[in-house]
Amino acid sequence: MKENPQTLKQCIDLGAKYLEHNKVENPFVAAELLAARLYACGRLELYRHTDLLPEKRVLDAMRRGLQRVAGGEPIQYVLGQWDFRDLTLKIDKRALIPRPETEQLVEVVLQSAQLNDCDKPLVVDVGTGSGCIILSLAKALNKGVFVGIDVSQEALSLAQENAVLVGLADRVHFALSDGCGEFDPGSVDVLVSNPPYIPSRVVDGLERKILEHEPRQALDGGADGLDIYRSLVFDAVMVVRSGGAVFFEIGDEQGVAITELLEEFGFTDVEIIKDYAGKDRFAVAVQGA
Repeated sequence: MKENPQTLKQCIDLGAKYLEHNKVENPFVAAELLAARLYACGRLELYRHTDLLPEKRVLDAMRRGLQRVAGGEPIQYVLGQWDFRDLTLKIDKRALIPRPETEQLVEVVLQSAQLNDCDKPLVVDVGTGSGCIILSLAKALNKGVFVGIDVSQEALSLAQENAVLVGLADRVHFALSDGCGEFDPGSVDVLVSNPPYIPSRVVDGLERKILEHEPRQALDGGADGLDIYRSLVFDAVMVVRSGGAVFFEIGDEQGVAITELLEEFGFTDVEIIKDYAGKDRFAVAVQGA
């Protein structure tokens, strides 16, 4: 954005052209999001400001943001925040960027009998990352005990900051752990997880903005992408109560393997649910007697 725009609209238009030149997807949307962040408003409210002459500090900040996005950094990290369902969360390199598919995972959990038929369910989110799943569940439910665990202390610190940000610090607890085996046997009503599930060889071929900016630990699921699921199911069979359930986000080619794994450990009523794009994306199973 080398020209000197006269209005915010011109600033956005020039910024979009700059991003398009640098082969950024949806350049106009990205430019609008950057502007909306600077004006502390929603993207749809920008029309209130488009005829204004931006102050120099706003122009300088806009240029810095455009340069970062043009350089391959995800727009979510540049903005420092992102909406997930009805929450606006702090987002940075400490954790994976929440995806729309994970919002659907929350919906699947919220519709479950394990939540709706229990007075005070214990809900555990394994690999909580930014805390988006467990915080969304706590926000939607008036009852329950909500715990998010992660192997990364950095991710947990981000999740805790988000709990404070959305006013749920007194209802959601976070703990450092590489598994859920420390819970009392048969105590967990719902175990939910969006673990790393991308095979290692595939991670190396991901687009640059993911590979260079998002934490590999949150992406790499081992040689076949199933390493974390094996550990999760091994723990879940001990800590999930009879009639309780597990809810996993999975890779779109992992449905058969996940089904076999869950059934091997005695889980029943295994269901593979498709995402809005029609791809296998979630596995749900009930703990047997």
